[in-house]
Amino acid sequence: MIYLSSFVLSERQVKNPNIYPYNVFRGKYIEPFVFTPITVFYGNNGSGKSSLLNIIANRLKLKGKEYPTSNSYGLVDYCGLFSSECSYCLGEDDFGQAIRSLPEASRYIKSEDILYEIKKIQQKQVLSDGMEYDCVQRGMSLQEARQFLASKEGRKQEAYIMFAQEKYSNGETSLQYFEKYLHPNALYLLDEPEVSLSPANQVAMAEEINKMARLLECQFIIATHSPFMLGTLNAKIYNLDKDDYDVAKWSELENVRYFYEFFKKHKKEFE
Repeated sequence: MIYLSSFVLSERQVKNPNIYPYNVFRGKYIEPFVFTPITVFYGNNGSGKSSLLNIIANRLKLKGKEYPTSNSYGLVDYCGLFSSECSYCLGEDDFGQAIRSLPEASRYIKSEDILYEIKKIQQKQVLSDGMEYDCVQRGMSLQEARQFLASKEGRKQEAYIMFAQEKYSNGETSLQYFEKYLHPNALYLLDEPEVSLSPANQVAMAEEINKMARLLECQFIIATHSPFMLGTLNAKIYNLDKDDYDVAKWSELENVRYFYEFFKKHKKEFE
């Protein structure tokens, strides 16, 4: 299923070359991004792949979107302006009818979300704050959330989470996080889902994403530079390290080639 068919970034130029997020894409020749069931934004640190995901999330008003602080001490909302200047097209359903809105379960999951989930396990106060945040996200007022967490049921839930999570590693917690939030029939934007995962679990995660896209009517747009994810995902890959954001094969990408050359150099140690 393709819920988001294409996305076009703003082409407007601003005078100050350092204004975020205009500066991220300055000097790039960017045609519309055309999406498949699984699309990857590849790039090294600073390439703008996370910024791009967040811009899409803001323009689509997805759950999990992050609104960066504007430049000029907040006097001009450049982030909001840039997002509003972008455009997009939704896809079609299985009957060829135009999709008019995205599924409710669609969301943007950032690497920070996963790390925060892990941190909740390690620090009780962070766990309590995280549960409070989750309650507010579900529609409670701050006062209602605090009253619930102070109740017998709230304390029971906190104790259960602490007990259950102590049994799992950071990587296992990451997998649990995705199991909690990834459901059939939705669009998902994933920022570096490989965080805290071993190579074997990165491959397992990529295989699960392939299955969800193929069988469960999901669409994924993923930012990653993991060679294990790149080599496993059945994805269209945009190389954000190039000025024209070329579509590339995973085996051509710099980070993948670096791994290849490294292990080739040490080949004799494996024989």
